[in-house]
Amino acid sequence: MDKDGFLDLKQVEYWVDEWKVGSFLDSPGNHGGKYQVYSPERFTEIVDSIQKVALEHGPKIPMIYGLDSVHGANYVNGAVLFPQPTSTAATFNPKHAYESSRIAAKDTRAVGIPWIFCPCLDLNVEKIWARNYENFGEDPHLTSEMAVASVKGLQGNYKKDRNRVAACMKHWIAYGKPNNGKDRGSAWIPDNFLLEYFVPPFQAATDAGVASAMESFSDINGQPVPTSEFYVETLLREHVGFKGLIVTDWGDLWRLYQDHQTAKGEYDATWQTVKNTSLDMSMVPDNGNFSEALLHLVETGRIPESKIDSAAARVLQLKKDVGLFEQPYADKSLHTTVGSKQDVALAIDAARESVTLLVNKDNALPLKKEQKVVVVGPAGNSISFQNGGWSLRWQGSLGNEEYYGGRGITIVDGIEQVTGTRPEYVRGPDIDGKWTQEERDQVVAAVKDAEKVIVALGENTYAEFGGNIDDLTTSEGQLELVRLIKESSKADIITVLVQVRPRLLKDIPELSSAILNAYLPGSWGGLAIAEIIFGEVNPSGRLPFTYPKHGSQSNVTYWQGVYNYFNINGGEESYYSPEFPFGYGFGYSEITYSDIELSSNTLELDGSSIEVSVKVKNDGSYPAKEPVLLYTTQSIRPGYAPDAYRLRAFEKVDLAVGEEKTVKFKLSRKDIEYYQRDLKKHADEGVNFTITINAYQKNARKARFVTGGAYEFTR
Repeated sequence: MDKDGFLDLKQVEYWVDEWKVGSFLDSPGNHGGKYQVYSPERFTEIVDSIQKVALEHGPKIPMIYGLDSVHGANYVNGAVLFPQPTSTAATFNPKHAYESSRIAAKDTRAVGIPWIFCPCLDLNVEKIWARNYENFGEDPHLTSEMAVASVKGLQGNYKKDRNRVAACMKHWIAYGKPNNGKDRGSAWIPDNFLLEYFVPPFQAATDAGVASAMESFSDINGQPVPTSEFYVETLLREHVGFKGLIVTDWGDLWRLYQDHQTAKGEYDATWQTVKNTSLDMSMVPDNGNFSEALLHLVETGRIPESKIDSAAARVLQLKKDVGLFEQPYADKSLHTTVGSKQDVALAIDAARESVTLLVNKDNALPLKKEQKVVVVGPAGNSISFQNGGWSLRWQGSLGNEEYYGGRGITIVDGIEQVTGTRPEYVRGPDIDGKWTQEERDQVVAAVKDAEKVIVALGENTYAEFGGNIDDLTTSEGQLELVRLIKESSKADIITVLVQVRPRLLKDIPELSSAILNAYLPGSWGGLAIAEIIFGEVNPSGRLPFTYPKHGSQSNVTYWQGVYNYFNINGGEESYYSPEFPFGYGFGYSEITYSDIELSSNTLELDGSSIEVSVKVKNDGSYPAKEPVLLYTTQSIRPGYAPDAYRLRAFEKVDLAVGEEKTVKFKLSRKDIEYYQRDLKKHADEGVNFTITINAYQKNARKARFVTGGAYEFTR
């Protein structure tokens, strides 16, 4: 963009003529554009102008434009912003990952962009990490199922259907487990653990036909991913079998010598990367250093030209697959579909199924519509805070509601729609927890005579390292807000968490009559929250991650080894004693389960399977959507502590009042195999397994089976 905020065509011509640049990325609003946000028409004008230069200058090959469309086409003003991916995971319903991805593809393609840098498949292992909300939780199987649905939604038949895009799975690999909790931090992970937990979502996306992959910024066990023959060639290309285009993340190569200090400079970093791996594209922010270094290395014989040919072929193939050689310009007829009522309905439906009821003392929820309700808290009347980062701008709108132009429904708006009465709203502290005595007095006055107080807490918007924090605790001002309400009013406190990162709640569970986790439900999520609060919708979300109780639990997952589940010092509290466990949540109806039935008590390891069935009944007074989660636990695993639980399958079922359904799953050898240090899969013979339906829930059920064969050690 030029100094006046318009596209600088002379600069575009320079980069195409001089450097033969073949790709562009990011939103112009992030780089000094005239407008902070871009309508489909303005965005299309910029992309088509760049494309015109590419076709008239340099090698005259169509430009491919890539963009992060994380929860809808989040850089296209007017596009529907869906719940963030972790919210989608909380639905335990992959159809929502599919639909949000399909609409993201349509609306991104509407502005002439055929390549999306999604889905994010990093496990949410480190809870303080700033990028958790872009991913599908801490579980490999849940993430894998959402990965497949996302890839299918984004791509469809993308080689023929020009309403779809090429997807890009990221970030390969283990990006979500930084040792220091900071974005782009180092990870230390044994290779067998990497294969067991972190690779499966990428394998699933690859099997679903994902077109491209993005590398991680990080180093694993001290080795930066971009230059690693093991992580890129041995694991990604050979083990996973990925054949598509590989792109670095933003500025990865200069980070090799600026951050990792594993290269002398640009030439060395480029040489190590291209020599060791089959990288196809370097995401360079604003210079030609990579091109210059690459040309020099080829001319001096350090890199064979055949390497360049192979990479160029994959880039050209992607351009061909998305139709750029047939029609390089945007299909402007798609503009009329951006932000449609149908898209809004899909986003609201996804939000409805994501909201998770965590606490409901004495059936405090649902509320009655005639009760006097006061809404308090910085997230109570904000579309911005419902969306988070990657929303219109990279870091989100930072609380600036004007960017959204009224497109969305806040919690206050939602309550008005559901009850017909607009509730009184008092913000209290700002989103960072800062407030004045006058604002405290306003809260006291507002809640004094209220029958119910809805407190909406959350975080400011952020993306990547912009969200780095040192303490997972909820901001002191927001904690003080809940305490002040409790001191000032006899009303039940209904706490709504409008955040994905699980900020430590301290005494909020004790002070609250009910707690809803709304995650980041998107622009229209306020309606879903209100419908659940007043009983028009029965909550059906489940936590897709472990919600820690203490700071020391920030990297605890439910699938950690069984030895971590016992307190060697005695007492009731185990090492896995979070605020709320993975998969937790419930609704307004009592859901009962029968005993589990197995087609056989022995699972033969020859490729056979056993059928697991359980009857699920809605004994309550509300229609229900019930996620049925199946876990396995291995009793003995020679040489390796087995998982305490491991999610193997899930299904979400609709249950009318009084209705009973039978849910069936199949288990086979692949469901009980695990990686050992030889990096090969093993399945143990003659070992007992426990099946658990809905671990950590009061309606959990268990059954047992044994694997075929004989255990090696006999007394």
